[in-house]
Amino acid sequence: MRHMRTHTGERPYGCQVDGCGYSATTSSNLTSHMRSHTGERPYSCQVDGCGYSATKSGNLTSHMRTHTGKRPYSCQVDGCGYSATDSGTLTSHMRSHTGERPYRCQVDGCGYSATQSGTLKKHMLSHTGERPYSCQVDGCGYSATQSGHLLSHMRTHTGERPYSCQVDGCGYSATSSSNLQRHMLTHTGEQNRCGVK
Repeated sequence: MRHMRTHTGERPYGCQVDGCGYSATTSSNLTSHMRSHTGERPYSCQVDGCGYSATKSGNLTSHMRTHTGKRPYSCQVDGCGYSATDSGTLTSHMRSHTGERPYRCQVDGCGYSATQSGTLKKHMLSHTGERPYSCQVDGCGYSATQSGHLLSHMRTHTGERPYSCQVDGCGYSATSSSNLQRHMLTHTGEQNRCGVK
């Protein structure tokens, strides 16, 4: 039955969040999607100091390959040498060779297209101004265009800082991996795009 929906296009499991419009072919896909609204990420990396967590077990499996270095999905284009931790990433990479951008914005006059559906979805928020990921802490009012941004924001309430600097004697920790990357520039002496050390 699930397979037949790939032919019929039927997506009987619909998200009930106002304005979302997501629907799925299976109840498990809807369950995973709902975590994008709640911020729940139940699959956590157990590597010390990592802090990664995911909405799906398959995403955690792919993430674990960043620790092991295993990249089993290889580009077959001569001379490329690219390999990936999951098949979806390889599929997206292949579009860098073909130039294909199959996900197109339907807003009149826009012309935007993307190699990944998720990238198009983020782009669409620039037209709607929608910020569907909202903080549920009383009186906060924060909302975001991406679930990852909400997850980082929630750490300002919990005090959690899972991304730690590994330089001896530093002690810095951050709420997001991007903040840690910026911090690391203070050790290397490089400047970020704003010119701030």
